Amino acid sequence: MKNKIILTVVLLFSVMLNAQSIQTKKSKKATTMETAIFANGCFWCTEAIFQQLKGVEKVTSGYTGGTIKNPTYKEICTGTTGHAEAIQIVFDPLVISYQELLEVFFATHDPTTLNRQGYDKGTQYRSAIFYNSPLQKEIAIAFIKALTDAKVFNSPIVTEVTALDIFYKAEDYHQNYYNNNKTQGYCVAVINPKLDKFLKQYSAKIKK
Repeated sequence: MKNKIILTVVLLFSVMLNAQSIQTKKSKKATTMETAIFANGCFWCTEAIFQQLKGVEKVTSGYTGGTIKNPTYKEICTGTTGHAEAIQIVFDPLVISYQELLEVFFATHDPTTLNRQGYDKGTQYRSAIFYNSPLQKEIAIAFIKALTDAKVFNSPIVTEVTALDIFYKAEDYHQNYYNNNKTQGYCVAVINPKLDKFLKQYSAKIKK
């Protein structure tokens, strides 16, 4: 699976030379950080993964894509607010590109299961990309098309691609959850195996 995704990314780059050129020129002109918003299951897991990447300055767990203001975790867990558990990634585009973040996004969850990741079920666990610029939208859509054309996954990708509305930061106890609760049952049983596999596959991209 990993090798296929890498191959697809290479193909994607060749298809999207114009978009990449725009992003490269933008990056050279400014060293300001950029943000990416992903939802791909429980944010305790996704936060722990993206924190490891070179070029990622900060990862914040939160909620987006719903219908009520200032949702709480208790409300999110009902699955009735429309929000997804998501992470806001602040990254340096001179070190890691948006495309590379997308590669990790698709390699570390199942984008073919609707409203579910593993044992976690509900709309709050849906696979989604919340873009904050026309370029991010273009890249995300093309990335999904490339993965689909290459038949990387056996089932259709159901990842939602939608414009970011408001990202609400989750309660403080959700932030940096894995690092603060490594002996907690969910961390040991679910996050540890996933994180170990990720660290081995992406050793070249991991912070020292």
